[in-house]
Amino acid sequence: MEKADIESIPIKKIFDLKDEKDAYDAAEEMVQTGFYKERKGFKVLMPKEPKKTAKRIGYIVTTTVTAGLRKTDQHRDIRYWTYHHDKEHYGIVLVNSKVVDELDF
Repeated sequence: MEKADIESIPIKKIFDLKDEKDAYDAAEEMVQTGFYKERKGFKVLMPKEPKKTAKRIGYIVTTTVTAGLRKTDQHRDIRYWTYHHDKEHYGIVLVNSKVVDELDF
């Protein structure tokens, strides 16, 4: 999927994360808000430097969201894409797979 396609997905909230604690907080907020009430997803921005921080943040967000959805008996049919957002950030877009299907991606 191209960056333009990813950025055309409707976004409910953008999280600009700096560290691992921010990642846990953002993931918990995403689970509480839910992926199914609105036809929108979430965007997570992570710093490119230091390199390992972005990997850790991405891992924490994706696994914590999945685990949180399971614990709250919500559907876990979420798709996500990681991409180069800009010169200083990586991005992850997380969205309900039904929204992706409706947008014909």
